Amino acid sequence: MKVSPIASFALLGASQVDAFSVQQALFSENLLQRAANALNTPLDSISSEVKGIWGDMSLKFPNVLDSLQFYSSPKPHTRRAKWDFSTTSESLPNYTLRGKHTPESLGIDTVKQYSGYLDIEDEDKHFFYYFFESRNDPKNDPVVLWLNGGPGCSSLTGLFFELGPASIDEDIKPVHNPYSWNSNASVIFLDQPINVGYSYSSSSVSNTIAAGKDVYAFLELFFKKFTEYNGLDFHIAGESYAGHYIPVFASEILSHKERGFNLTSVLIGNGLTDPLTQYKYYEPMACGEGGEPAVLPEEECEAMEANLDRCLSLIDSCYQSESAWSCVPATVYCNNGQIGPYQKTGRNVYDIRKNCEGSSLCYEGLEYIDKYLNKEEVKEALGAETDNYESCNFDVNRNFVFAGDWMKPYHKDVIDLLEADLPVLIYAGDKDFICNWLGNQGWTDVLPWSGTQQFSNAETKSWTVDGQKAGTVKNYKNFTFLRIFGGGHMVPYDQPENSLDFFNAWLAGRHTIV
Repeated sequence: MKVSPIASFALLGASQVDAFSVQQALFSENLLQRAANALNTPLDSISSEVKGIWGDMSLKFPNVLDSLQFYSSPKPHTRRAKWDFSTTSESLPNYTLRGKHTPESLGIDTVKQYSGYLDIEDEDKHFFYYFFESRNDPKNDPVVLWLNGGPGCSSLTGLFFELGPASIDEDIKPVHNPYSWNSNASVIFLDQPINVGYSYSSSSVSNTIAAGKDVYAFLELFFKKFTEYNGLDFHIAGESYAGHYIPVFASEILSHKERGFNLTSVLIGNGLTDPLTQYKYYEPMACGEGGEPAVLPEEECEAMEANLDRCLSLIDSCYQSESAWSCVPATVYCNNGQIGPYQKTGRNVYDIRKNCEGSSLCYEGLEYIDKYLNKEEVKEALGAETDNYESCNFDVNRNFVFAGDWMKPYHKDVIDLLEADLPVLIYAGDKDFICNWLGNQGWTDVLPWSGTQQFSNAETKSWTVDGQKAGTVKNYKNFTFLRIFGGGHMVPYDQPENSLDFFNAWLAGRHTIV
């Protein structure tokens, strides 16, 4: 999520003000008819109960816009002709992986690196990726796929702002990151779904399940091309709306028994995974129960509490039907009622200790990344084909919201992963508001898998780095929850040394972290 995340839009996903307006716009007077048209549903087939819910939303949030468009515009691009390789597979007839050796002269890292696209020609989909070998021992170190959230935000944000080999300074130049996650792992950064970052298409994707099939195809072709990494451990890591993506993507991978790569574990940081549980914790986090002083007055906290039952009822209806007609109202009602009061303060939704800076995403440094990735020499070196790079695409975010994806119960896929003995790490910086640690701790404690009781009752232990308290951790078998002291939504940005410590511990198979 990286626009204004979850909240008005979603986990690192859209400008806080713009996102708020867009979600309210879903409920203009003529929206019900427009929604029926967009969802290919006859209006007379919609139940009176559903119509009533949508009508309630119109009354609850009357200051709406009437200009919302339901479909994305094609992303301007220019196809490049010269690439170093092109890879296909008979088992994936519609997919092609093309790429190039990215020059080290860019100054991002000195390791071997590749960039390029996964193409699905008959659907006009083109996904951008950027790969860095491990700085340590690439022949033996694991491979990690990193995904940012939004939905609609580029994973190159993770690369240049959080955990990649370099950041971008105010002079719009790369600066070496000694705590990069490719210190002991080779890392792939993938811009997905389509129309995110350097990725582009004339079509659109508006749900997590559809996105998962394309990610699986990308991985198959990647490991077919780069056979030197076959047999190595492979992990998927991500944050924010990747709390939706990763459980689904991992389940899709496990469904392919003859896949050409291992899936060793998954890591989700400050994710949105089980909204029905997590939305209970916005009021406590904003009102002084998450480890920081309250940032809202008592009357605002009481209003959030008063709206909670209706919010949870709507999310529960979404869980039961998984229909956009139920899930969209849940998203709008709950984000306005539980996240809206905090957003209106102007505080940083990603770090409760701070106010927003000039950027719509609350960090001025994110603007440096956009400027860098729009340099013609950088796009030429990477083979980027889009006319313009933007860190987050509001259209994609809106499409996911309108399809009802936001509130769906993707935590159920985590159950399947655990029962398949796949290790799962849920980590959370404890200064984040948008996907806060209280909510992530809450859903991990009640997740209904075979180890529920044992995990819930497991001892919470102290985690230290270089003799200093860095957080707390709870583990049972292959399931771990890690609270990270002093970390916001983007833990590697706030706590680079400590994030590399837990990352290396987890990849080494130390699932207790301590």
